[in-house]
Amino acid sequence: MADQYVLGTVLASVLALVVLYNLFVKRNARGESTADVAKAATTAVNGECRSKNGGGDDVDVIIVGAGVAGAALAHTLGKRDLTEPDRIVGELLQPGGYLKLIELGLEDCVENIDAQRVFGYALFKNGRNTRLSYPLEKFHSDVSGRSFHNGRFIQRMREKAATLPNVRLEQGTVTTLLEENGTIKGVQYKIKTGEELTAYAPLTIVCDGCFSNLRRSLCKPKVDVPSCFVGLVLENCELPYANHGHVILADPSPILFYKISSTEIRCLVDVPGQKVPSISSGEMANYLKTMVASQIPPQLQDAFIAAIEKGNIRTMPNRSMPADPQPTPGALLMGDAFNMRHPLTGGGMTVALSDIVVLRNLLRPLPDLNDAPTLCRYLESFYTLRKPVASTINTLAGALYQVFCASPDQALKEMRQACFDYLSLGGVCSTGPVSLLSGLNPRPLSLVLHFFAVAIYGVGRLLLPFPSLKRMWIGARLISGASGIILPIIKAEGVRQMFFPATVPAYYRAPPASKNQTHSNRGKHVKQQLALFEATAFPLSPN
Repeated sequence: MADQYVLGTVLASVLALVVLYNLFVKRNARGESTADVAKAATTAVNGECRSKNGGGDDVDVIIVGAGVAGAALAHTLGKRDLTEPDRIVGELLQPGGYLKLIELGLEDCVENIDAQRVFGYALFKNGRNTRLSYPLEKFHSDVSGRSFHNGRFIQRMREKAATLPNVRLEQGTVTTLLEENGTIKGVQYKIKTGEELTAYAPLTIVCDGCFSNLRRSLCKPKVDVPSCFVGLVLENCELPYANHGHVILADPSPILFYKISSTEIRCLVDVPGQKVPSISSGEMANYLKTMVASQIPPQLQDAFIAAIEKGNIRTMPNRSMPADPQPTPGALLMGDAFNMRHPLTGGGMTVALSDIVVLRNLLRPLPDLNDAPTLCRYLESFYTLRKPVASTINTLAGALYQVFCASPDQALKEMRQACFDYLSLGGVCSTGPVSLLSGLNPRPLSLVLHFFAVAIYGVGRLLLPFPSLKRMWIGARLISGASGIILPIIKAEGVRQMFFPATVPAYYRAPPASKNQTHSNRGKHVKQQLALFEATAFPLSPN
């Protein structure tokens, strides 16, 4: 066993944002989505991008979507009856995501919503368990993960954006992107009375969520639904490890537990495939009681059964979609409308907030957004600059989900057990993978080294103390299976952008020069405004 530990240790160590421009008029269209909108007019003040519409309304950027990405983007660029969302995902923010909140000035949005601090994970398998802590020693004491009600968090960001004097909220349902000669000019949307209005801006940012219908015009979506989450809320109980997320390596797939308030624990049961047992017929309740309840920690079983009896069972498809942008002048995709990964690792909000930071930094030096083709070419760098964080979290989520699912294949069983044992070794074998999962160390190469270190560690476990032909064959299949898991994900992410971003020409793209050299001077007298549309839309402000 000591040899295995040494082998594992050696292997591990060696190996929102859309600032909308020039809203409200009419036009033609493409796409359709239920989303709300915000409008803004910006000028070049203190290095921030702003411009002014020649019409009655001053709008620079249109943000379609008012979820995490849209709301955060609105505040960042612009610095209900928007009903509070009620969702069973987007409830766990990794420490890396919290650091991005601080960068965006939004860290107070996790205050006063009964958010719970998260310091790591507890992993359970076949009666054994291990605790994995986030490597937070080098950070301020306030830095940690956060878990909360998704709707409360989003409302806090919306409220914060709405307090900015240059932000104006417009509630409506976005039905169409307005296109003219291949350039997106704005959106068409409906208000409560049924009246259809149009909004124009130099830049329209679409972040209307995982069910986006507008994305088809702006990317080549390849959406996969590997499983569904069945969500419950447990009450009157405590987790085995306080302030930790809990992952149960159950059969056939993982079960998650984490606190979303001081009195509530979210339970997410993963059900492979796109079809889940019927809730209305009672099949789901029977499935949870007979197939799932016996696999969770004993101290949670009574509360789990009580939550089933209460009947508030909800489901959510788990979608995965690699980012495959189709650069379009006048528009940009963000959030889950643009890129999704399995929610097992809770990385979605971290990716979205990191993308907003990248986009904010790109837009800051721009005095003018009205040259759509030039702006589109410049913003191609966004897709490369976001890769270190996004590709690390995306790849880890997809690979870890496949490893954590039960399988009748002996090689994959060995891989699953090797992963649990490798993480249990401690030291770099646990802090390395956890720092990747938490978004604190977004390095794709480190992810690949740890992943194959797990595979080789698994082979070592098979061959010690005495190898046999059968064990060698299983070991070879284990390496082959591991490659079959991670390599397709890497290919979908883009090998060059993921590992060699500095070789991509767009990486070095400089901000376009303003055609009007006096624009920035005149811009200092222009008031910035922001318009936001909900249903996956929100306003933004410059930091």
